Amino acid sequence: MQIEKYNTNNLSVSSILGLISSNDIAIPEIQRPFVWKNKQVRDLIDSLYKGYPTGYLIIWKNPNVKLKDGKLSAGKKILIDGQQRVTALMTAVAGIPIINSEYEKTRVKIAFDPFAALSEDKDAEIFAVQDQSHLRSKRWIPDISEVFKTGFSSFKFINEYCQNNPDMSQEDLDAIIRKLQYIGNRQIGVIELAENLDIDIVTDIFIRINSKGSALSQGDFVMSKIAADEKYGGNMLRKAIDYFSHLSVAPTFYNILAETDKEFVNSEYFTKVSWLKDDTETVFDPKCDDILRVAFMHKFSRAKLGDLVALLSGRNFETKEYKEEIIEQTYLELVEGVKNVINQYNFTQFMLAIKGAGFISDKMINSNMALDFAYTLYLILKESNEVHVSDIKRVVQKWYVLSILTGRYSSSPETKFYMDLKSIREKGVLSTLKDIEDATLSDNFWDVAVVQNLAHSSTINPTYLVYLAAQVMNNDMSLLSTNVTVRELINLGGDIHHIFPKEYLRSFGHEKNSYNQEGNYVYLDRPVNISIGKQAPNQYFQKAFNQCETKEVVCGSIVDLDKLKENLQQNCIPESVKDMDESNYEEFVQERRKLMAQKIKDYYYSL
Repeated sequence: MQIEKYNTNNLSVSSILGLISSNDIAIPEIQRPFVWKNKQVRDLIDSLYKGYPTGYLIIWKNPNVKLKDGKLSAGKKILIDGQQRVTALMTAVAGIPIINSEYEKTRVKIAFDPFAALSEDKDAEIFAVQDQSHLRSKRWIPDISEVFKTGFSSFKFINEYCQNNPDMSQEDLDAIIRKLQYIGNRQIGVIELAENLDIDIVTDIFIRINSKGSALSQGDFVMSKIAADEKYGGNMLRKAIDYFSHLSVAPTFYNILAETDKEFVNSEYFTKVSWLKDDTETVFDPKCDDILRVAFMHKFSRAKLGDLVALLSGRNFETKEYKEEIIEQTYLELVEGVKNVINQYNFTQFMLAIKGAGFISDKMINSNMALDFAYTLYLILKESNEVHVSDIKRVVQKWYVLSILTGRYSSSPETKFYMDLKSIREKGVLSTLKDIEDATLSDNFWDVAVVQNLAHSSTINPTYLVYLAAQVMNNDMSLLSTNVTVRELINLGGDIHHIFPKEYLRSFGHEKNSYNQEGNYVYLDRPVNISIGKQAPNQYFQKAFNQCETKEVVCGSIVDLDKLKENLQQNCIPESVKDMDESNYEEFVQERRKLMAQKIKDYYYSL
């Protein structure tokens, strides 16, 4: 017999707000930033007033859990989609403060114009986001939440309003206020997902129902799950994860946090995230999903966040039962895992490893998945004592670069994560790393695959980014420069230029996908780029070679032949470039890709 995956019904706005107020439905996002614009709140209220449809809410019921005394505890319902709409109703109708995008506690107040409500003009502005003009006006009701309060006296209000606005009749205003209050009776569709659904099915249902088709990550489900928990401190753990993620991007948020969330300030987590107030790290700013994934992988040796949702529900994977002791143990381990991830020493040491491998800018990071596993690996090695502490960074660097070069976590990352974690658990990190190297890093990989992977135009192609990391790690000078390194140009946000100038190739009819090739890309200091202009390589490189004899600077700043040859080598440019023009372009990019691939290979084995 097939089990129904969901059921649908309708609830009034008042009923939904009441269920949330009584904590029968958990809305975990209420303590997180409200991302809707104020105008969207106004539009929602306007739609409800006019009786327009406002979409479904999706609720997921936690499974019933067997308590330690053998009794069953009913699972709490969690609102997994519709948080923004419900939060808008809470602040505009119920008058409850919310947290805005700046993490400040505030309210979105919606004003109402009874005269516009009487108008036959379809474009009349009935509702507006409150500003000072509404507070000064006798015509506008500046905050509609007042008419929804339990003690609201419509008789008193109507008398006062009509005295201030003689053109409004009491009968008309009474009808208008009743219609406004009827917003509380408007029905909103609710889809309640069955408690026994697998997380993958829940995700799929969400995507199919969601009108915008936007994906809800499994990390969102985990955050909703822990935010709804009060017994084991999940609600505070969720704050720690969310605040760490925000502070890593905006350290100045620390002052707002310290002033606005006293409950969190008094928790054990506050001191553990406070170091971020002085953080200047920009290479890796972990999102909530990253923190959860790393914490879960290194403490549970599992990779699928859906499994974490199940464990937080108390699921025994063998018996398919849900038990309280599993929930308790899961929270204990997850809390420890999160603390390890957000620990200042751990995070800074890990970032030293990544930057020490040459990845010094967020522009050189095209996916967080490889970083997540590398950080997991760091924490595993730190706890396991498999390698000497002085070798941990080297192993992490090698694994990270290997995963970038081979695209190991670019597709089905959770499957690959699980495979690697399982192998590490059985054989250790070093043996697993060697097995992966033996299976993937063949001569064909270095001589063919890497060369082919450099035949693209993207400046965020993983293989090209590894090439840049190799240049950074080797402290290579930018082309034709004696004092400006590639590292400095990347850090300063310098531009990538063309060895065969773009305008030069265009003059011969080359299209964008021809002159924009990684084999033609190079970091140049601006004065050098100006001196090159639109010249052919056999023109400006010849000048660079000649000035090594004349010592008269014309192109670049190198006046020593050995240093010039070394500079060309550092930038993987063959010396024969001084004799090349447009007719040699294809020959050049093919030769240079081979030199770049060799540089990447040498770099990898130097780690």
